[in-house]
Formats: sequence, structure tokens, C-alpha cells
Amino acid sequence: MSDRLIIFDTTLRDGEQAPGIALTPGEKLTIAQQLAALKVDVIEAGFAASSDGDFEAVSNIAREVRGPVIASLARCHPDDIDRANDALRHAEKYRIHVFQSTSAIHMERMLRMSPDDVMKSVVEGVTRARGYVDDVEFSPQDATRTDPEFLIAVCRAAVDAGATTINVPDTVGYATPTEFVELLGQVYAEVTRGRDDIIVSTHCHNDLGLAVANSLSAIHAGARQIECAINGIGERAGNTSTEEVIMAVKTREDQYGVEIGADSRQLFDTSRLVSRLTGYPVQFNKAVVGRNAFAHESGIHQHGVLRDRLTYEIMDPAAVGQSGTQIVLGKHSGRAGFQDALNKIGVSLEGEDFQRAFNRVKELADRKVEINEEELRLIVSDTPQGENAVQFVGMHVAGGHDITPAATVTLLLNGRQESFSGTGDGMVHAAFAALQQGFGVTAGLIDYRVVPVTAGADAMAEVNVVIGVDGNTYSGRGIDTDVVEGSARAFVAALNKSVGSKPKEA
Repeated sequence: MSDRLIIFDTTLRDGEQAPGIALTPGEKLTIAQQLAALKVDVIEAGFAASSDGDFEAVSNIAREVRGPVIASLARCHPDDIDRANDALRHAEKYRIHVFQSTSAIHMERMLRMSPDDVMKSVVEGVTRARGYVDDVEFSPQDATRTDPEFLIAVCRAAVDAGATTINVPDTVGYATPTEFVELLGQVYAEVTRGRDDIIVSTHCHNDLGLAVANSLSAIHAGARQIECAINGIGERAGNTSTEEVIMAVKTREDQYGVEIGADSRQLFDTSRLVSRLTGYPVQFNKAVVGRNAFAHESGIHQHGVLRDRLTYEIMDPAAVGQSGTQIVLGKHSGRAGFQDALNKIGVSLEGEDFQRAFNRVKELADRKVEINEEELRLIVSDTPQGENAVQFVGMHVAGGHDITPAATVTLLLNGRQESFSGTGDGMVHAAFAALQQGFGVTAGLIDYRVVPVTAGADAMAEVNVVIGVDGNTYSGRGIDTDVVEGSARAFVAALNKSVGSKPKEA
């Protein structure tokens, strides 16, 4: 049994299936490049046959990203497998990941296939994939609700057909650690049959909050690959969390005894990138990468940590990319103080980009009193950069019981400020209407979410929107203490994407 644990990251495939996430091919490539910096072993770039957009994303990642193995999911269907191979063929290293449902309820109610039909499709699918590449993974979907004898038989047939990785998915998050260890132990013993070239893998969902526990427990049963997603995003309650698996294995080497190749220092930046591009916030108390993961408010805790960090911290914040300190900025801070704050969080801004971010901090500090490190990161990432982006300057809204809500927004277009007006059935709607006038496009609002970033009367809000323009979707984010203005900034970010960051001619 190898002592190397393979981290198979499915943020861009299963993770993207979470409701409301609509990543563009360019955004998926950006995340894939960061996953490569994190040094995960395998990146599941998408489901190439599911759409032209996913095919493009998988193809781009295969061409551009080096280091990890690039994988694409495919049903046990010739068209899916051919499409996956076409998308992956330019990769440095690639894997075709084929799957087929094997539980009685899936076979009877969803597939309308007999066990013999399923067995035949698995053999044919794996054989076809193996005709393209030596690295083939097979997953029996809903494995934890599959008859164990049939599960073993299907997995053996997949190995005999050429599969080199057998993944055991807890597709609906049904298993408990004790029974999952028993099942994985049976698969390891009866499917690999002593072969050290066959990897047993896990893919656990979090419906009962047990995804990480099940995945880690499986290591003791011989599993040497864990499939996971950054921030635990994915269908329903999500997937096994990549950052939690990596740090559990690194922190408790005494328990797991396996090696891992990931650079944990990239975890925080990877988490925030995924959060920003998906619009899914990271909960404050999220393990490893949450805002409060290394925060101490209790006086007893503070006293202990000041004496010795190890009294209350089992991980070094720097080991996951967190600084462990807060940067406080107020309305009296000058450029030197702002530059020092940027240096401490590793952000480099120059010229107009620096001035715009500085002005934004000063503007918010007037309303918010002080700005901490987390807020500074959000403000900087929310500030439009580059000369071509349409910039939000300001807005005025009016409305009331007997007044139709109206908004006037001022934008910087081609170096000149222009104002546009619109009405709606609410102030946010009115602002959206005015901005469409400014950008010269017609857009529909698909998703809208407001998430508090901080607590208190002067709390900052993070507004995430998804808009539709000409059949395409674009996401945007805005940060502000005022929800309406934050919404306008989010719309500007999304509309900039829709027009390719080329401002409307005046």
C-alpha cells in the first residue's frame, strides 16, 4: 500500500454544480491555476460532455495548467468518453473519470436498467476510456446504498477492463464512519486483490455533516485518494472540504501516517478566490480558512495565546496562508499607512489602481470607523483595476410610500463622468435599470444575495449577483456598508464582464 495520499480536487466539477454557481471558462482557468499552486494531485476540470462551455473550460485547463493530472467526468457512454478525451488530449497528464449508478433505487427508478445492463455498460465504458489513456478512474455512483456483492463485482469488472482508480462515492451522504471503513476495507481487499497499482478512492457528500470524517476514516481502510472541493462546495450540503482534509492529515500525522504533497500555505488564498468567483461566502467559523479560525475573543483564550500560541491553536495560521493578525485602518490613515497595510497582506497596487483603492478605503472608513484585514482584502479585490473597466462613481436614490423608486448613478466612462437614471419597484431594481442604461445592455437578474461581512451597526455587506445577458451568465460582487450601493457595485462588476470590460462609447 502506498503511503502517499492523492488529493483529487473536484471544485470545478462537483463543486460548480452547487445551485447559483455559474463560472465562466476564464474563471475556471483562474481557479485551476490556483489549485496547481496549491499542488493538488488531480484537478477534475469539469464534465466535458455536459455543455459547450464546460468543454471549453476543460480544454483551456488541459492546455494551460501544468503539474496536476487534469480529469474530466464522463458517463459510461461512448459520446461522453470521446468528448472527454477530445477536451483533455492537450494536457501534460490526464485522466478520464467514468461513472455509472449501481444502487437498486438508481438502476430501477433513474436508469431503468438491469444489473446485467449496468455491468455491461461499465465494462464497455472503462474499456473505451482505456483505449485513449492509461489513467482511468471508475466510480459506482451511490455506492454506499449499493448491494455490497454487486458493488464488488462491478468494481472488479472495471479493474479487469483497465481502471486504475476505483472511487467509492457516498453520493447522498448516507454513510457513517464505522460502516464506511468496513465498506472501504472490503473494496480494498476484494477489488485490488493485493495489486499495488490500483488506488481506492473516496468521494463523500456532507448531507449528514460526515463527509470529512468518512473520508479520513477511509484512509485506515486502505484508501489513498480523497475527492474533495475547496470550501466544501457542491451538490446539496456540499462535498468533503479540501482544506480540512489537507490540514487534518498534516496536523495529525500520528493518526493517518500518509504523505501529502499539497502546499497548505496556499489554502487561504485558494479559499477566498473560490468564494469570490462563485459568490459563495466562507462561513466565519469555517475550519482552517474561516475568518474566526484563528481569532480569540475570550479573555482567557487571549491570555493563553499571548503566553504561548499552542495553548489554544493546534495549527500555525501561516501554515494555511492566514497571517493571524488584524490590520486596522481608519479615516485618519494616510497613504503610507495604507501602503504598509497592503504590504502585510501581500498585495501590490500602483498608480491609479492604488489611488482608487485608497479612496475607497477612506470613503468606507468615514462610515465604518475602522477596517480590519479581512475587510481590506475584500475592498481591494472589489476595486475595479485597469483602464478599460467602467467605474462606479456614486449614486442617488429616492423612494417612499407614494413615490416610485428612482435611482441616478454616475459612472466613469472613457475618462468622463456621466449620469444615468432609472426606475423600478425597489431602489436596488431602480439602480440596476439605471446601470443598464449606462452600459447600453439589457440584462436580467438571475440571482441576488446579501451576506454580512462584519457585525455591528456599521457592518459591511457583501452583495453577490448573477445576471443574464444574451443567454450568458455573469457574476459580480460589491462591498459596502450600504446595501443599495453595494448592489450597484456588484451590478457594475457583472456588467463589466458582460461587455468585456470595454466601456460604452460616449
